[in-house]
Amino acid sequence: MAVNKHVRRVAGGVVTLLAALLVFLALVLPDQITRLPPGNFWLTALIRVPIEALLAVALLLALPGRARRITATVLGALLGALTVLKVIDIGFYAVLARQFDPVLDWTLFKDGFHFLVDSVGRGGALLAAAGAVLLAAVTLVAMTFSVRRLSRVIAAHPWPVRGTVLTFSAAWVTLAVLGFQLVGGIPVASQSAAELARDTVLAVPQDIQDRKDFAREVRNDDFKNLPDDQLLSALRGKDVIIGFVESYGRDAVENPEFNQPVLDQLRAGQSKLAAKGFAARTGYLTSPTFGGGSWLAHSTFLSGLWIDNQNRYRSLVATDRLTLTSAFKRAGFRTVGFEPGVTFAWPEGEFYGYQQVYDSHTLGYHGPMLSWSTMPDQFVMKQVHEYEFGKAKRPPLLAEVTLTSSHTPWTPVPPMLPWDEIGDGRVYGPMIAGAPNAQQLFSDGKKVKQAYAGSIAYSVDSLLSYVENYGDDNLVLVLLGDHQPASVVVGTNATKDVPISIVAKDPKVLDRINGWGWTDGLTPAPGAPLWPMNEFRDKFLTAYSPQGEPH
Repeated sequence: MAVNKHVRRVAGGVVTLLAALLVFLALVLPDQITRLPPGNFWLTALIRVPIEALLAVALLLALPGRARRITATVLGALLGALTVLKVIDIGFYAVLARQFDPVLDWTLFKDGFHFLVDSVGRGGALLAAAGAVLLAAVTLVAMTFSVRRLSRVIAAHPWPVRGTVLTFSAAWVTLAVLGFQLVGGIPVASQSAAELARDTVLAVPQDIQDRKDFAREVRNDDFKNLPDDQLLSALRGKDVIIGFVESYGRDAVENPEFNQPVLDQLRAGQSKLAAKGFAARTGYLTSPTFGGGSWLAHSTFLSGLWIDNQNRYRSLVATDRLTLTSAFKRAGFRTVGFEPGVTFAWPEGEFYGYQQVYDSHTLGYHGPMLSWSTMPDQFVMKQVHEYEFGKAKRPPLLAEVTLTSSHTPWTPVPPMLPWDEIGDGRVYGPMIAGAPNAQQLFSDGKKVKQAYAGSIAYSVDSLLSYVENYGDDNLVLVLLGDHQPASVVVGTNATKDVPISIVAKDPKVLDRINGWGWTDGLTPAPGAPLWPMNEFRDKFLTAYSPQGEPH
């Protein structure tokens, strides 16, 4: 009997210790893995005094039994919810280099699920989703249980607990005033859980205010009432392609860890285009997104408004805002969109002003899927010519082309082919049969970066080779990235900058942008001008309308 009692006492002590450790870790661990000190020094992140624990213990000490139990339950549930949010934040920082927005970001989980389906199959994705939901539920229950158990210990030993709270409170104030930090710049006086709770609560009124601000921004448009015969008058008779290269970020040309394949491709492409009489100017834009959310970048670029969240995007596409594409339509161009990544209904095409949208179902592809990418970029560019640019007796064209071969997970990516051998895409089947899948590739961080660079080189080559082989005197290409790749490639401290180039054979086209100060050629200089992406629409419309006449 005495042995059983001793075992129960020891077991109870172990459970209490585990409960205290769980609560402590939930309070002090950061929401970014990269904020942990490197190597074995990460343990120093645990040498912290959380102010939230001191305040909670003081509150529980002051309450009578029933009120204490109810308060402990509420505090445990809140801490559990904050812990789930912190885990989500870790994922968001790892991929998108930003914090999770609890109001606007829920729709991104659907995209994450689709990515898992592409990477590990539907069964594996469902298993992962179920595991995530189960983990969240277990976290809520375990945290609530832990706080309730600790509250009973506190009530059973009030005087030692009071002394401990007073001692650590004095230590916290001293450490906070001194700003004392250990390795990694992590303050010992911790208030990270309180800051996370504050940011989460403040997100609601901030998002409401942002909606009001955006409604005012949409109405402010200097080009909406410009006469149609003045819009883009300097490009009349030209054919324009706006080519978005997925994940083509600044690091693709500047990061020495993996930029060589991209630089080699840009130089080779520039040399081939120069031999055909084409020239280029290149600069940088700052994208509103990082690691994903291409539609936010596309809408920012085309609308001239800063679209950095889903609420702004939904609000935008419900307006009659003049986009670059609809401006071309008003100027007499036939406007078409080539969207191989669109696999469902896409009503946004009407907002952008496309007279025809070619999606994954209408591009005539009969080859294999390439992970997330439904078809290779070179095939898409072949269809751009077959469906639109190669037709006789047609009006001037504006084609917005979204290329997807460089979308994560960057495998498989086929080689470039002679244009007359592409056919309906079946030729790609044998070519990608031995390519590593996403699981195999992501087991090696160095190979991930190499695969990323190779995919960007392929996408860029698909566009430049098209210009080389099919471009005439009237073709103008606007080539740009939508955002930087995920943090697994560039880390969490990378910029949001993306390269942008304008390629043309007619020197008058590039003369119109001489004042921009962009770098000659396809490779931007490190000091090339950098603009927010939403400023491009107005600068472009100004340059190619009467007010942009060179002096």
